This record gives sequence, C-alpha cells and structure tokens, in this order.
Amino acid sequence: MDARASIEEMRDQLRSLNRAHPDATRGFGAMQKAIKEGGVLGVKEKEFVALGIAIATRCMPCIEFHVEALMKAGASREEMADVCAMAINMAGGPGLMYAAKALAVWDQLADG
Repeated sequence: MDARASIEEMRDQLRSLNRAHPDATRGFGAMQKAIKEGGVLGVKEKEFVALGIAIATRCMPCIEFHVEALMKAGASREEMADVCAMAINMAGGPGLMYAAKALAVWDQLADG
C-alpha cells in the first residue's frame, strides 16, 4: 500500500467528480468547512471523530484523508493510536483491521 499515491489518486477522482457535478461537490465542501470552523471542538478533535467513523465504516480513502488531516492538525501518533483503540472497541474485528491500516498510513506519511 502506498498511502501517498492512494491519496493523490483519490484526489484526482474527486476532481473528476467535481467537474462532472460541481454543485454537489461545492455543497459538500461548504458543509465540511462550516463544520470544521464552527462548534466548540477544535479541528484536531473533529478529525479524531472522523477517523474513528472512517475506521468503523471501513472507508480506506477516508482513513487516508483524515490521518493526513490529523498530521497537519498537530496530532501525535500516540493520540491517533488511542482513537484507533476506541474505534476497535466500537467496530470489533473489522475495526481492528482498519485501525492497523490507519497506523500504517500514518507511518508511511511520516516517513516522507
């Protein structure tokens, strides 16, 4: 698995979707921005929630994007591992498998 290549491939696919239906993607982007900028939780905490949900729902592109966002938000690998543990608790065996993938993404992105 090459996390960087996977993230770039997904970004290319999202750009293509944006060209095909800009209203939908613009609306989704506006919602994301409003959620990240509003409320009482900080961006890092919101990204932890998003990562936990991504693990529980087994969305690999979501995991990659949220791990990347957590790194940019100043999260530590130890904090992320704690979130992974909670996701495992909530999602059982499949959560365990995807939590391991989330840590692998962190390690790949941290190495470059």
